[in-house]
Amino acid sequence: MLQCFYPDHERDSAYEIDYRGLYQKGYRGVIFDIDNTLVPHGAPADDRSASLFEQLRAIGYETMLLSNNKEPRVKLFHDGVGSPYIFKAGKPAKKGYEAAMERMGTVPETTLFVGDQLFTDVWGAKRAGITTYLVKPIHPKEEIQIVLKRYLERIVLFFYHRHKNKLKDLKKPEGG
Repeated sequence: MLQCFYPDHERDSAYEIDYRGLYQKGYRGVIFDIDNTLVPHGAPADDRSASLFEQLRAIGYETMLLSNNKEPRVKLFHDGVGSPYIFKAGKPAKKGYEAAMERMGTVPETTLFVGDQLFTDVWGAKRAGITTYLVKPIHPKEEIQIVLKRYLERIVLFFYHRHKNKLKDLKKPEGG
């Protein structure tokens, strides 16, 4: 029942994903959440995020920012990284993810999603058939509605990690 919220992959940061290796596996587009995924909530793009988007373009990726925020917030970040964006995306609805893929010229099998929230970012991307990367929030200060969701996320992640560990145990050879 909770599996619909399970990410395909987890990383500590969006900045430690092996994008070059994923490109070699056939991925061509990356959709990013912004707040607490790439920068602290409400912050403009910084040197690290600008550098990441330069590297992604150099590899050959199309990128898209997908945010539930209003346009002024999303445009502020866009101005620093130069990536196209969709604001007021309505995550976790599939519509925003599908629009992002259409604009990038990708399909679910060639698209990655990187975000910090299970119930909006990951769930929506999974509903759209996209490979998901859940990253840890960059900054602990968050809006109250997100703080409340984080408590529920901990429960889902507990069962997710337990499920992952069971799968690892099943793959171990006997006596090992």
